[in-house]
Amino acid sequence: MNADDFGLTDGINRAVADLHRSRALTSATLMAAAPRFSEAVALARPLASLGVGCHVVLVDGLPVSDPTAIPSLVDGGERFRPTLGGFVRDLYLGRIHRADIEREASAQIQKLQRAGIHVTHIDTHKHTHMFPAVLDAVTRAANHCGVRAIRNPFEPAWSVAATPEAGTTRRIQVQLLRRFLRGFRRVVEQRQLATTDGCVGVLATGSLDQATLASLLHRLPEGTWELVCHPAYLDDELRATRSRLQDSREIERNALLTLPERLANENIQAAHFGQIA
Repeated sequence: MNADDFGLTDGINRAVADLHRSRALTSATLMAAAPRFSEAVALARPLASLGVGCHVVLVDGLPVSDPTAIPSLVDGGERFRPTLGGFVRDLYLGRIHRADIEREASAQIQKLQRAGIHVTHIDTHKHTHMFPAVLDAVTRAANHCGVRAIRNPFEPAWSVAATPEAGTTRRIQVQLLRRFLRGFRRVVEQRQLATTDGCVGVLATGSLDQATLASLLHRLPEGTWELVCHPAYLDDELRATRSRLQDSREIERNALLTLPERLANENIQAAHFGQIA
């Protein structure tokens, strides 16, 4: 169970810590340039059993590197491109350079490590490492920084069927993007990184309530799977962000509180990426 966006707001940080203490969350990925980074680090340090990864941000955020050192990522400004669509378009047009991605990903991982965080794994904001050029760069950064695991961002067909509230457009996107899965597995094996059999909850982003959570867990097959989630306490700081996830983060937090009992009932063992690596 991994919570994304650790460090973004105080309400997200508190939700991560509280859910971990309640045995409902094993892992979180920390954003290196997030406004509440230092507070997240302070919360994580005494939680020895919480796995903390790096949530590598390449779109809709600020870089850790000097913008002049990664010019193709910031596109003449000081921020990353604001939308995933713009990022993907420029990636395939050759306007974004892999060397810049690797440099920035390494800088973000190393910021966590300098803060005393043992980085258990990496994933990416908006799952940009689905795309081969990004995957190549961020896995090189992981190797360079000694990180041994990465999120498998591809949701299996059984999970799509178990997420009844997801919209049609998002279902189509998840199914189309699965064509990158074989290449993902090949690169991850070449770079000697650990990963899971897949992840669940990506399709349910924004609709992960108790019923959806129960549906996913009940259908979970043998293997190692990551439950992706975005819990938070809703506050003014979260309302002021650009995130489309506002009220739904509270719904996810409440649903996750039922997770320990559900895991026991389904005979599912909880772990974090540091343990599978």
